[in-house]
Amino acid sequence: MRYILRLLFFILVVRPLIYVILGLNIRHSERLPKKGPAIIIANHNSHLDALVLMSLLPLQVLPSLRPAAAGDYFLRNRWLAWFAKEIIGIVPVSRNYKGGNPLAGCFEVLRTDQILILFPEGSRGEPEILQQLKQGVGVIARKFPDVPIIPVFLHGLGKTLPKGEMVLIPHFCDVFVGERILHTDNKQNLMETIDHSLKALASKGTFPTWKLAMGTPAQTSSSLPETAVMWSVISVAIRMNCAMVSARIG
Repeated sequence: MRYILRLLFFILVVRPLIYVILGLNIRHSERLPKKGPAIIIANHNSHLDALVLMSLLPLQVLPSLRPAAAGDYFLRNRWLAWFAKEIIGIVPVSRNYKGGNPLAGCFEVLRTDQILILFPEGSRGEPEILQQLKQGVGVIARKFPDVPIIPVFLHGLGKTLPKGEMVLIPHFCDVFVGERILHTDNKQNLMETIDHSLKALASKGTFPTWKLAMGTPAQTSSSLPETAVMWSVISVAIRMNCAMVSARIG
């Protein structure tokens, strides 16, 4: 039942939202993993990031796609926790852990030959601006040295649904997929390689700096409850999909 609900959500909601409403241009999709174990890493600017990455791969791979996400955010209430774990399939990572290994869930994903989606910046930042990378990806790579790391740079989603915003603004998304990276004996060298790869992918396209219509950074709605962002995205996609179905029937 879990897989059926997830499949329906991506077919009826996520993919129409991404491919019809927003539009997507992906470069070097052949570099994406066809099966696990593998790690996909990407920059992080929007709640849409994980959904776009999960939509880049064939539907038959969907059950094995596991995005790492902040447990303190996505598990903070019963319904959001159910949706995040059962429908999206997140791997909760504690940012304020006390005892235990916060990456244990990520280890299990790779141990069971699944594909881990990871945002090494940790949290969402300003649109299209790379933040300093956290060390978690290096720790995971050290434990699973034979698992390839595939870097991806996402452009446009920080404009479509910036951090702190509730209103979705349709904007074309560009996806740049890099060459796979393998673990080296030196974690610092690995982190520098990952950082260089993401920055190189970011430079592939020439895009204007993102500003809102009033010319100020995307911070205007930070006081709004961010949980509403997810439901706003879902409701917009559902309405658009229903409209498409109605048009075909009519």
